[in-house]
Amino acid sequence: MSDRLTVLKTYKLYVGGKFPRSESGRVYEVTDAKNRWLANAPLASRKDARDAVVAARKAQGGWAGATAYNRGQVLYRVAEMLEGRRDQFVREVADAEGISKSKAAAQVDAAIDRWVWYAGWTDKIAQVAGGANPVAGPFFNLSTPEPTGVVAVLAPQESSLLGLVSVLAPVIATGNTAVLIAAEKAPLPALSLGEVLATSDVPGGVVNILTGRTAEIAAPLAAHQDVNAIDLTGADAELARELEVAAADNLKRVLRPQPVDWSADPGTRRLTAFLETKTVWHPTGSLGASGSAY
Repeated sequence: MSDRLTVLKTYKLYVGGKFPRSESGRVYEVTDAKNRWLANAPLASRKDARDAVVAARKAQGGWAGATAYNRGQVLYRVAEMLEGRRDQFVREVADAEGISKSKAAAQVDAAIDRWVWYAGWTDKIAQVAGGANPVAGPFFNLSTPEPTGVVAVLAPQESSLLGLVSVLAPVIATGNTAVLIAAEKAPLPALSLGEVLATSDVPGGVVNILTGRTAEIAAPLAAHQDVNAIDLTGADAELARELEVAAADNLKRVLRPQPVDWSADPGTRRLTAFLETKTVWHPTGSLGASGSAY
């Protein structure tokens, strides 16, 4: 028998590439499916939400300005780190969702594969969502997708890792930065993902992770004038309506909650949900004495 005391982990928020405690100093108990205590998680406040938006805005220009190929490399590195901590995530998902270790392992493997899948889309989505447009006139007409900006993301409540990855990865793959509200009752996989992001190549502020009461944190984000879009996946119907009204104040792009099978092929819907299309007209001209046009 060992008389050693286990070192309990102190979970913290992930904001701006750092791990601050909640400004409020509050925590709440996280329990497993059998109501057994797992950890204390930070109970984020409105001030924490505003700090996360500031960090996301500061990082947005540099992340959007990186080449799509470079963003893909960075995201693939995250998948490598997730693979290295697979056993930890299996335990956390099993506890969070009350499923067997084998089912949790399948969820974690699917989450890692999905992250790789989205990493591969970073330098391809422009070809799918943009291109040259035929016009009746002496012009080039080119459409190019660009990131919307800072996106608030409400992670799904019922899928602590696979669903989380499915809503977060497409947002940052396309050059946006994210303020993520983790699942209220199962936040530990999201907080561990923050540790993975901090030790990968993702610049600080590109992803910011808050835990606590979803409604309390989401309200200031939906009304925030420097948040450009919001994904309401993790909100119930009543909360979604309230947040959508608040989001209309500065014409945020809103992705409404819908029933989702997280194990199904996600397609490109979430990749294009937070992209803006920039269309450029350019006059054609003649080439030399021949008069041929380009």
